[in-house]
Amino acid sequence: MKVSVLKEKNIFNIEEQPKPILASKGAIVKVVGCGLCGSDIVKMNTNKAKAGSVLGHEIVGIIEEIDTTTSFKKGDKIVMGHHVPCFECQFCRGESYSMCPSFKAINIVPGGFSEYIFITETHLENTVCKVPDGMDDVVASFCEPLSCCVRAVKRAGVVADDSVLIVGLGSIGILMGQVAKAYGAKVIGCDLLQERLDIAKKLGFYEVIKFENNEETSQKIKEKMNTSYGIDKVILTAGNDSSIDFSLSSVRDGGVILVFSSIKSNDKGFLNNEIYYRELTIKSSYSPSPVDIHEAFELLKNKKVKVDNISVEYPLAGLGEAVEDFVSNKILKAYIKI
Repeated sequence: MKVSVLKEKNIFNIEEQPKPILASKGAIVKVVGCGLCGSDIVKMNTNKAKAGSVLGHEIVGIIEEIDTTTSFKKGDKIVMGHHVPCFECQFCRGESYSMCPSFKAINIVPGGFSEYIFITETHLENTVCKVPDGMDDVVASFCEPLSCCVRAVKRAGVVADDSVLIVGLGSIGILMGQVAKAYGAKVIGCDLLQERLDIAKKLGFYEVIKFENNEETSQKIKEKMNTSYGIDKVILTAGNDSSIDFSLSSVRDGGVILVFSSIKSNDKGFLNNEIYYRELTIKSSYSPSPVDIHEAFELLKNKKVKVDNISVEYPLAGLGEAVEDFVSNKILKAYIKI
């Protein structure tokens, strides 16, 4: 089978590798397509993805072989998560599923940027959703990243009538804002790029504001939302010194800042005294639980979250080009058609 193999940062080669075999309970899935995730880029930039790796986890595929006690069968088109918690350890009992050792260890084989993968029966039982007739493959591929957003919105404690500021309107920010909106929040989107603000406005964000500087933009947001106190919940999908300062300027006393972005370790981070005296809650969210995957799929299926025309399609041999276009902000999202 054909596989796109990482050779060095942002450089991939198409190679022939043996097709996975059904050596234990689970399924062989013929990959239809796979979304390119920002975390794939982070793994390359931080050398967590080594040469020889096969990346990709936002998968749409068709079951070709199966050995399972689940209701799935050969010919089913599916989407899936790529990690499964054990549901029994200390982390799972505390609902910190993405910290579970089993969650970190269990992955699809070899990766989504290939013609075929193997998934375990545990995946089938917990993280797989059947794609209904009529659902577009590219739309279905958003299930996994959307589930990450569902998890983040839940961890931020977003409820109806909250004001929620989304800092950064890349594909994740666009998804995050729609999930918060589905939870009944008034969502404000902020970004440097006007074209992204325009997308958010068309998708029903309550307000969109172009970032200029911390204090002026925060003040504009408060005026738009008719409050002198600040925003109830701020969700960072872009992490750097500027976005941290901006979130602290924008959030109300007693409010919540949810970090959904890696931030360089040499950045100054959050100031302890401001957290302490203002009683701020700083939280993070990393990856979804199985229930979040199923909730995300329902949001897509019922069109509560819209993702049409967000992704640009590339062939498997164009993965490197897709990465370059993503990094240079030429595109919001890439879908690799296998």
